[in-house]
Amino acid sequence: MENSEQSNTATATGRPAPARPRVDRLPPWKVLLHNDEVNEMGFVVETIVELTTLNPHTALIRMVEAHKSGVAMLLATHREHAELLQDQFTSKGLLVTIEPDD
Repeated sequence: MENSEQSNTATATGRPAPARPRVDRLPPWKVLLHNDEVNEMGFVVETIVELTTLNPHTALIRMVEAHKSGVAMLLATHREHAELLQDQFTSKGLLVTIEPDD
């Protein structure tokens, strides 16, 4: 009898329980590397590899793109991680900005 009472109670409202937001679905933020004339290219590549999951080849490509065009997107991640990366790059003397990835 308990099982039938529980099922009647669960369907009596006709509404499913609200779903919790998924953490892996947070809106992405772009991490943008800006060119500068102060830091050596090798240092920039080493810093990208140190602070991100990018491999040296990809880091080199991003650095060259920023050097030639003025800015390159390093990666997209959730806001808190993007803010952390921005602080870390700033502490190394590199200019990185973040913005929503709309």
